[in-house]
Amino acid sequence: MLGKKTIFITGAGSGLGKGAAIGLAQKGHKVIATVETISQVPPLQDYAKEQGLNIEVFKLDVNNPLDRAQLEKYDIDVFVANAAIGQGGPLAELPVENLRQIFDTNVFNSLELVQIAARQFVAKKKGKIIFISSIAGLSVTPYLGPYCASKHAVEAIAQALKDELAEFGVQVATINPGPFKTGFNDMMFAEKEKWYDEKTNFTKRSDMMKGEKMLAQQFDPQDMIDKMVEIIDAKHHAFRNVYPEASEQQVKEYQAKLWEEQV
Repeated sequence: MLGKKTIFITGAGSGLGKGAAIGLAQKGHKVIATVETISQVPPLQDYAKEQGLNIEVFKLDVNNPLDRAQLEKYDIDVFVANAAIGQGGPLAELPVENLRQIFDTNVFNSLELVQIAARQFVAKKKGKIIFISSIAGLSVTPYLGPYCASKHAVEAIAQALKDELAEFGVQVATINPGPFKTGFNDMMFAEKEKWYDEKTNFTKRSDMMKGEKMLAQQFDPQDMIDKMVEIIDAKHHAFRNVYPEASEQQVKEYQAKLWEEQV
């Protein structure tokens, strides 16, 4: 983008979100980096001060209405919807309440934040909204259905908003990371252990392990962070941005095969 921007990013307490917040600040942008918990504030705050980076850090749990309202206080140029949670497990047995929690975080409450940003951008006739989606929004991995379903919803929302907001000068795009070694995927697989019991559930643990092995190869997160910074910072770019290239090819092959599948 031309000039320095004010960029608001959710879920910046760890992983790709934290890395992108730091990377964008290193390029000279003012970054408002929000984190889920109070304990995540000091480490990022201290790092920004030590490095002389223009990063404002505060707690914003996307599921807290009072926290979400904080966005209205800021005049921003770019909003990055990055905060997300995930769970694995068989959809035929997953407690629906667990799925509801995923959708609350990844879809409904993230959309409420996007709506606040959209109102501001429409009034200014400019702005950009970036959804940090996933290859899980474009393909489905067995036993990762809960997370995939939420990211498919994000894809549909982003696609609709892109067309609906274009006349107001507002850009909308997605960034779709493949599997990167941030700990997010490992935690997602572990969540099912809170309710799954191989003695009472009919789904075999060995089958779930096969699904998890499909994401066994995880890439260096710095590569994805650099790509996120590049896209968020750019004046113009593709609507959908899948990375790395191997994941983009994988998604395209998956979608082509869907037309051949039978039951």
